[in-house]
Amino acid sequence: MTTGKSILVVEDETDLADLLRFNLTKEGYVCRCAADGNAALAEVRREAPNLMILDRMLPGMSGEQVIEQVRRNPQTAAIPILMLTAKAEESDQLVGFALGASDYITKPFSMKVLLARVAAALRREESSAVQGRPLTMGPVTLDPERYQVSINKTTMTLTMTEFRILKTLMSAGGRVLDRSRLIDAVLGPMVAVTDRTIDVHIASLRKKLGAGAEWIQTVRGVGYTFREPQPSADH
Repeated sequence: MTTGKSILVVEDETDLADLLRFNLTKEGYVCRCAADGNAALAEVRREAPNLMILDRMLPGMSGEQVIEQVRRNPQTAAIPILMLTAKAEESDQLVGFALGASDYITKPFSMKVLLARVAAALRREESSAVQGRPLTMGPVTLDPERYQVSINKTTMTLTMTEFRILKTLMSAGGRVLDRSRLIDAVLGPMVAVTDRTIDVHIASLRKKLGAGAEWIQTVRGVGYTFREPQPSADH
């Protein structure tokens, strides 16, 4: 039985790539493999997968460079990317998420956990596709179907994690969302990251939003909300 979902595994360790292919195929996914970054990009151009599992350390082109290329192309920018790495430091995770990784899995890992993360990432993408009506608040317009954000009709480039954070905040109708809720909504409840991860993404979002930056408001001790900024009392 097949799910119809295709997964591209980018891993230069042949034994691990074969193991991932075996388990993913067993779960019903259509699995392809690439051993380096250039081969991965060629596979994406040939037929975009529903999800990528990407090793960070690859011969030649690094995993980070692969993500940058995939995210730069509007036709592939929405592909969920699960990054595999032996680097477990928080700073390494922050770099991965900032580049646009959807999830971050450290080696060695549990195959059951990886399969659960794959399923969760695909469910999030399906949910985003269903909720496809554009959202407009102040100068910011977010189009879920096109994965596009514009400020006063000027299109902005966001990472997928930044896009999901913005969509979650805009969809909350002015409610304050704490950091743990944002992490669960954007990255999933099984992802173990610190609150600082969300803070880093919010800071990056504000830089990119320009005239819309003030709409993302910090509620100290609680979290974040997206609503119209109040004029300062002292003009």
